[in-house]
Amino acid sequence: MPVCDVCFRHCKIEENSTGFCGARTCRDGKIIPDNYGKLTSIALDPIEKKPLKMFRPGAKILSIGSYGCNLRCPFCQNSTISWSQKAFEYKNKSEYYSPEEIVKTAMNLRDHGNIGIAFTYNEPLISYEFVRDCAKLSKECGMEHVLVTNGSATKKVLDEIAPYIDAMNIDLKSFSEKFYKDFLGGDFQMVKDFIEGAVKACHVEFTTLIIPGENDSEGEMRKLSAWISGLENQYDKKIPLHITRFFPSFKLTDKEPTEISTIMNLVKTAKENLEFVFPGNV
Repeated sequence: MPVCDVCFRHCKIEENSTGFCGARTCRDGKIIPDNYGKLTSIALDPIEKKPLKMFRPGAKILSIGSYGCNLRCPFCQNSTISWSQKAFEYKNKSEYYSPEEIVKTAMNLRDHGNIGIAFTYNEPLISYEFVRDCAKLSKECGMEHVLVTNGSATKKVLDEIAPYIDAMNIDLKSFSEKFYKDFLGGDFQMVKDFIEGAVKACHVEFTTLIIPGENDSEGEMRKLSAWISGLENQYDKKIPLHITRFFPSFKLTDKEPTEISTIMNLVKTAKENLEFVFPGNV
């Protein structure tokens, strides 16, 4: 049975079935993205919304998303297109756009301040082939490309897209293997490995959503920011960190919103190791 090699799950996918992410399938014995070009969301966003603070500030970017995700974050802010039951209903509601159509749209929006394409909203790497094909074609037209991702993908996937991506915002959801495994159903080591490769390849910024009682300790923030600082020194780059306030959503409505004072204290803590730290949702 064919095995998907996009992430740590290594799903064995039967013919015409889908993997854990809800988006990759098997056709004629080959694993392909069933959501290739099938968009559920499209908007011209300020680049700061990704969020990116230190890449083309003030610009706008055509932002597109499909459906499906390879994590199971109970606090997902885009659950209707990621992994809820509604998300999988979008298979029939999504609209197909070819890479050529996407690039044409992006080019037509240049007069409105558009600099390129952002792959975002759901997890774009589960359809990395579409990211690669769009960005490769768009780069030939002189446009730039942003990826907003959870970083749960193999080196092979990164190598396929890296030549065409100019900036990434990666959700570094915690600095705990237990948090990734038990809370998200993820693989912390894969994320760290992906991040190292991404930092080598392009401009990277991180976002950490602070959830009360889960990943809000000063000790964890010191470890997280120290690790990022090590990457900065290793690759001679400045890497911004966005420390973001949580609001109850999806399956995590029993938590209170993160106290603003907690966010500001963690920003102060992270600044012990990093120069560029930004509070979010405050």
